[in-house]
Amino acid sequence: MDLTNFSLLYPNAESISSHHSESGRPDISDFTLDEMGFSQIFDLKNGSLSEFFTSDVDVINYRRETFADMLDNPELIRTLNDLLPILSDIMELRRLEADSGDPNDYLSSITEIELYISCVDTLDDGLNAVRDKLKGKAFKTLCDRISELAESDYYAQLNEKLCELTKRVREIKSVTMGVNLDAQLRPSSAGVLSINPEPFRSGEVLEKILRLNFKDDEYTCIASLVPFGKRQSESQKTALSLAFNTAINEVYKSSLRSWKKIVQQYVLENTDFLLNLMPEIEFLIKGTRLMSRLREKGCDLCVPTIASADDRAFNAIGLYNPAVALKIDDEIVANDLIFDEKATIYVLSGPNRGGKSVITCALGMAQVMLQLGLFVPAKSATISPVDAIYTHFPTGADDTIDKGRLGEECARLGEIFDCVTSHSLVLLDESLSSTGSYEASYIAAEILAGFAAVKCRTLFSTHLHELAAMIDDINAKGGAPIDTLVAGIDEGKRSFKIFRAKPDGKSYARDIANKYGLSLDSIMKKINR
Repeated sequence: MDLTNFSLLYPNAESISSHHSESGRPDISDFTLDEMGFSQIFDLKNGSLSEFFTSDVDVINYRRETFADMLDNPELIRTLNDLLPILSDIMELRRLEADSGDPNDYLSSITEIELYISCVDTLDDGLNAVRDKLKGKAFKTLCDRISELAESDYYAQLNEKLCELTKRVREIKSVTMGVNLDAQLRPSSAGVLSINPEPFRSGEVLEKILRLNFKDDEYTCIASLVPFGKRQSESQKTALSLAFNTAINEVYKSSLRSWKKIVQQYVLENTDFLLNLMPEIEFLIKGTRLMSRLREKGCDLCVPTIASADDRAFNAIGLYNPAVALKIDDEIVANDLIFDEKATIYVLSGPNRGGKSVITCALGMAQVMLQLGLFVPAKSATISPVDAIYTHFPTGADDTIDKGRLGEECARLGEIFDCVTSHSLVLLDESLSSTGSYEASYIAAEILAGFAAVKCRTLFSTHLHELAAMIDDINAKGGAPIDTLVAGIDEGKRSFKIFRAKPDGKSYARDIANKYGLSLDSIMKKINR
């Protein structure tokens, strides 16, 4: 079974090739993930999350099956966690071999084969324990391949040969070195005289020298070599160690030369395919942990229906922000968010701290999780893949020094229009808050008309309640339809519920004023007390 192009994240060689060519990879940057807060709940130590996004439906479905197996079988996470440090050791060993520049380091070859066998045994034990429970193609294929390797005659011979050679090498406890001196007692040449199965013993050096009483015992030390003294540098110690290993390699060269060929022809090929899985394994472990944590909190996760890109669909029932859900102890407030023939673009208004930013980021995170192949934070959803996600959130960018805050905001918005298409998702949170409401509303109306012309899905969370009165005029210009959402208040308290309605800025102000005793009636009562 050839696993040269095997992947836990991509179903075939064509999808791997397409991903590496970036033709099927959406533009969702690490900066965008940071702005939405997704990096806080899903981060990778070895690589960038932006490298894993896809718009390929087959890839998304393949990953779903893989994640489903991991969620249903926690043993898989334990197996992969056990595997990662072994693979890391192999990579470090190869790095050391490359640094040493010695192509004939036979002892390192033995160590790599030991690590390779440990990888196969770890995977074989872990995957076979859940073989009958696996449903996805990725882990089924990996399980079959590892079983084939572990049960092959070649692997049995490899183990047998390894045991034989390892026993010989691991029995080395010391070497006897011979050093020739010149007339000035300076070392002129050195070599290994014997390889011993016992460590040398430290003698009473000073007494032996003073009495010139040197016991005829080849395992008793009469003086320590300087490089292993306390005051010597690591480089000095390393130099001597390399010299010893080189000498031992020479002694075992004849019996290990054929062994090196086995490494090159067999082990390296099979180890490489495991090493190539390291970034994927970390991605799968982190993604599974995120979804497991949400499930443990009692949050809904669904397998959404994937609509075509041309449908530009985003219909989520019970949508919530996973970053917020993991932070709070209370039950998360979920909302329905539906883009349809009446609205491809929404203007969301409401009170400060009423949940506008939370739902804006929730929309982005749901799209992100879909295109990573994860389950989506909602009760149910139908979503189209996007070719990009663009965000415009409040920022303290350095450009504000030269351009001013409004200039910086407009420059960033202009950059979005340089790239956006009808298949993109645009998230704007409190954009244009750096200027007065009259100027901001004018610019916002122009921007909305532009996004309507592009026909991209857009959510514009804003404090500009006046903008709602301009929606009909903007819609009259043509393009994708625009509608309004409102973050609600219930009896003066923020409900964090989002409604499809026309905003009434005065009602929010009135409710908040009443809550804090700042209505005229309340003020007069305080004055007249």
